[in-house]
Amino acid sequence: RSNKEIPHGTAVVIEEFKDEGKMLRIRAEIFCERNSHKGIIVGKNGAALKLVGTYARQDLEAFFGTKVYLNLWVKVKENWRNSNFLIHDFGLETE
Repeated sequence: RSNKEIPHGTAVVIEEFKDEGKMLRIRAEIFCERNSHKGIIVGKNGAALKLVGTYARQDLEAFFGTKVYLNLWVKVKENWRNSNFLIHDFGLETE
């Protein structure tokens, strides 16, 4: 288990949400601001991302009451918090 926290400047965007009857298929992209942040989120040999994915999938299955296939991708968008376009695109703007 890593003692590192998820870096500030991390956003999750749901790119696909499909109800396939007996299962939900969800594709989410995790955006961070630096390659070094991506390394923290992914972890050694993908261990941190796998752990995050496992916990998220379990929470989603409990919430929706059905099986969930969760596909996670980590992408770098440098300084996305300074881009009004990306803040809007991610759905994070405040009124």
